[in-house]
Amino acid sequence: MSDTPPPVLPPPAPTPGPARSGCLTALMAIAGIFMLLPGLCALLFGGVSMFEDGKIAGDIAPFVFLGLVVGIAGVAMIWAAIKGRRVPAHPPTQP
Repeated sequence: MSDTPPPVLPPPAPTPGPARSGCLTALMAIAGIFMLLPGLCALLFGGVSMFEDGKIAGDIAPFVFLGLVVGIAGVAMIWAAIKGRRVPAHPPTQP
């Protein structure tokens, strides 16, 4: 007689973590929208400066850069609020 190996079982499905409340999602989205405003102002002032002089004035360049960084962070926060937290497919194994 031949011995047949037992069938290979798939790994157990990960259990979903605790759900994030809708209030936190709304707060993250609203905070992200407020963070878009400095980015919009940076685009506006940087564009006006480029239109007048052909280059961004040295005295407002750091503010334009900072406004763009805050605006990008706002986009990231809105994206994180909409997408939610991802649960890893497989928990890490310890040797």
